[in-house]
Amino acid sequence: MAESIKLIANNKKAFHDFFIDEKYEAGIELFGTEVKSLRMGQCSIKEAFIGIAHGEIFIYHMHVNPYEKGNIFNKDPLRTRKLLMHKSEIMKLFGKVKEKGYTLVPLQVYLKGSRVKVEIGLARGKKLYDKRADIAKKDARREAERDFKVRIKG
Repeated sequence: MAESIKLIANNKKAFHDFFIDEKYEAGIELFGTEVKSLRMGQCSIKEAFIGIAHGEIFIYHMHVNPYEKGNIFNKDPLRTRKLLMHKSEIMKLFGKVKEKGYTLVPLQVYLKGSRVKVEIGLARGKKLYDKRADIAKKDARREAERDFKVRIKG
């Protein structure tokens, strides 16, 4: 049976600012009220980043809104959260991040079945001229699609 996937948060800015070379999936260590808040879609990863320390991988500045009915059980919305991956995957990522120009960025947070997952991208930063080239390509494609639609109607 295929597991259902429900998108919670997406990081469009990451695709604009970075070239994504590889993608990985990781679980995330959460408390009960955070899971309830995520199920309601109360999450932002726009300012989030990922770091590796002491052989473990963490996500920093991921904002999970406090659960309304959570009262004393709510945790700090911006707390550092541990990501769950195999040790071999973490060491592989650590080796790649040591290379010049690579970083880890969260791409999206989603529910896979009953579990919350984070998609991580191994990324290289884009220069300003790369961003301009991407914008020019998107504009050209948009213009071509617009012309194609006009021809079909006419």
